[in-house]
Amino acid sequence: MILRLQIPTPPKPLNTQNTLKTLLSTSTSTSTADSGIKFRRKLLYLQSLKVNPEKALHKNPNLRSAPLSTLHSITQCLSSMGLELSAIGRILDMYPTLLTADPYGDIYPIFDFLLNTVEIKFPEFRRAVIRCPRLLVTDPEARLKPTFEFLTQFGFSGPNRLTSQTTLLLVSSVEFTLIPKIEYLVGLGLEYDEVRNMVLRSPGLLTYSVENNYRPKAEYFLKEMNGDLEEIKSFPQYFSFSLERKIKPRHRLLMEHGCSMPLSDMLKVSDGEFNTRLIERRLQMVEEKLL
Repeated sequence: MILRLQIPTPPKPLNTQNTLKTLLSTSTSTSTADSGIKFRRKLLYLQSLKVNPEKALHKNPNLRSAPLSTLHSITQCLSSMGLELSAIGRILDMYPTLLTADPYGDIYPIFDFLLNTVEIKFPEFRRAVIRCPRLLVTDPEARLKPTFEFLTQFGFSGPNRLTSQTTLLLVSSVEFTLIPKIEYLVGLGLEYDEVRNMVLRSPGLLTYSVENNYRPKAEYFLKEMNGDLEEIKSFPQYFSFSLERKIKPRHRLLMEHGCSMPLSDMLKVSDGEFNTRLIERRLQMVEEKLL
């Protein structure tokens, strides 16, 4: 039995220019309408995530031509790692370039690095990303891996290994951020090993600016407070307190009343507790004079 292909009868040729114009007009208007609907769907989706569409389009021009499925894929990618939609929306609003990222080429390699190289436990992974979303837009080869190797050699290993609280250090430049901070602390007169111990006790030290934090606070401590570096070694958290709002006002109160306190007693407590300790110290001084 021979099957024959039935060829449909060709349509009659179009003899009028008006017919061609009508087809082109209909095709263009339909295409424009479809594009408008698709674009509006993207905007509505961004708004549902609480992502600012205007900012996102300005910072990521590729978003205009990207299909809605691209946005869905990055949302699903982040959701697969335990992030809630509210957190995903905040991250995408901060870094709109992620909206058109390729999950398999751009994002999953970062997840793999954090989970398998840094060894962040999966239950902690969500906290690490929420604490430092910049991890998701940082090149693993150019930045994350070299910084991880430096931090590991510096002492962030074993019981001091990086955790969800300290993975934000991975986005720092070794050459331009980490080393200058370590060198500044050594330059104050501290030994390298002493600085390392301080940093391992208080990793936030590597997130502070030399010019805006270290220098003014160190100068105030050494010149105005006549401080001893031994106190800084034992209480490196000194650099985490505001110079203008806490360190200076409390030091001046102590000076006015002729009192002194260790740095930790002076700074770690609330204003109410500090005032209570100041009164107690004054009463103690009066009693000592009467004896």
